[in-house]
Amino acid sequence: MIMFMSSFQNRNLFEPQIPVYPFRDYNRFGIYQTAEVEQLHRDNDRLTRENLKQRQQAGYWKSLHQRAVEQREQLKKENAELKAKLSLRERQLFERKTEKAKNTTEKNEDNAQSGDQKKRPRGQQKGSKGHGRRDHSHLPSVEEVNDIPQDDRYCPCCGELYHEFGTPDESEIIEIKVEAYTRHIKNKKYKKTCKCPGQPGILTASPAPRLIPKTDIGISVWTLILLNKFQFMVPTGRLLAQWKLHDLDLPLGTITDGLKRITPMLKPVYKAIAERNRSEKHWHADETRWQVFTIIDGKTNHRWYLWVFVSKSTVVYVLDPSRAAHVPETHFGNIATGILNVDRYSSYKSMAKTLVKIVLAFCWAHVRRDFISASKDWSVLEQWGQQWKKDIGWLYHLNHRRLEVRDQPDEWNRRQAELEQAIAEMKTQTDRELAAEDVHPTVKKVLTSLQNHWDGLTIFVDNPDVPMDNNTAERAIRPAVIGRKNFYGSGAQWSAQLFVMMLSIFQTLEKWNINSHTWLNAYLQACAENNGNAPADLSAFLPWEMSEEQRLKWAIKSSKINDSS
Repeated sequence: MIMFMSSFQNRNLFEPQIPVYPFRDYNRFGIYQTAEVEQLHRDNDRLTRENLKQRQQAGYWKSLHQRAVEQREQLKKENAELKAKLSLRERQLFERKTEKAKNTTEKNEDNAQSGDQKKRPRGQQKGSKGHGRRDHSHLPSVEEVNDIPQDDRYCPCCGELYHEFGTPDESEIIEIKVEAYTRHIKNKKYKKTCKCPGQPGILTASPAPRLIPKTDIGISVWTLILLNKFQFMVPTGRLLAQWKLHDLDLPLGTITDGLKRITPMLKPVYKAIAERNRSEKHWHADETRWQVFTIIDGKTNHRWYLWVFVSKSTVVYVLDPSRAAHVPETHFGNIATGILNVDRYSSYKSMAKTLVKIVLAFCWAHVRRDFISASKDWSVLEQWGQQWKKDIGWLYHLNHRRLEVRDQPDEWNRRQAELEQAIAEMKTQTDRELAAEDVHPTVKKVLTSLQNHWDGLTIFVDNPDVPMDNNTAERAIRPAVIGRKNFYGSGAQWSAQLFVMMLSIFQTLEKWNINSHTWLNAYLQACAENNGNAPADLSAFLPWEMSEEQRLKWAIKSSKINDSS
């Protein structure tokens, strides 16, 4: 009893007494809850966890869906880019290799989209100026007389003889006779008849000069070989096979050895052309690949590069294993000053940083090509690219119009202002399109390139003698492209050097309208007379040092005459 009272006294009298019932539980507030309520709590906790789990899974699947959408958009973009690249490769493989209009001018080509223009017929167009008749009076003439057989001059009825009447009817037929022959040379000798002391007893006529000693191949043969090989790009083996049809059989090895020995004779002329080229103030430059089938240290393939530098009076080709900036830097050196028309190849830009006296003028034809490619590769950019193409064509038109009136100051100033305004509007259009938020990646790439090269592209505005494009160099590189297709390249370094020297000589002579056959035959004759060495005085063979009379004598004869009919 005492113990009971002690425990009762230790209890807080103000604490509520919670009775204990079976199968019931009480929370911390003293409110009892049944097993059913507890079950509901457990279900609620379970559902809460499941909801949280589902929400987490929903976020996971939503992120997967978002990722799939992004991948889908990325694949769409890549697919469009691949289609553009495929279109580019198909055009590179199967499209025409020239941008020249096929059957009409670009102006008519743009208007033909409306269906108003008909297809231009082939051949000479009505109303166009003809080429005129050809005059061949400078060719030697061989007279032939065609007569009627004697038995056919009698009348078949009465047997009376026909008498010759009037003057014969005359006509001309051009023929070419290719015939190989051997010069049988006899050097006469004379014996002394007097008794004068100190004089030779026998005099012998000087032997005929030979380009290469102890060979029976004459200068005319070497001239034709060099012309066919390096001007008309005919492989030497094919040329010798053709000569076999004319009963001339020459061994290929002998010809190859002879060309190797001729190479040093042409170096002085090549160096003189290169020096003349460097001394001028405006050039065009381009490069293309060329195979040289020889092994050099540090190079694992046969690909070399042929560079061309075209000035007003000369054309110089340079062959180098590299396509780096040191090639034009070496050619021009530190003395060259002027403007160089080029494409946008990085080596020229690197060269301009070293040779600060040379200013680069970039090519509008290459810029135009960018817009054409974009319009063909991306259907959504077709209209945009065609419009830019027309705008560039309009610049060409305005530039051509102002060059027509260079001798009319007032009209020149007016047309110059038109061109400058068109240039300013194009610059504004470029900046506006680049600033657009939804600019297409290809549009951005093309216009950024245009913007980066703008200073070099607009040099022609203040320099009328500088053309808008680099087509001059593109045309100058074409003979090498033909040679590459016909005989692949050069078999040795000496033959590669001979190739660039002959190309430089022939293309320079063409600029001066000098007959390359006449010049080469005379030059090789001078080398033969100098014991197989280049003549000491080259002034008679350099077009800019020749007399006017000599240039006219060696000029390509014009075969056109006026046709008043």
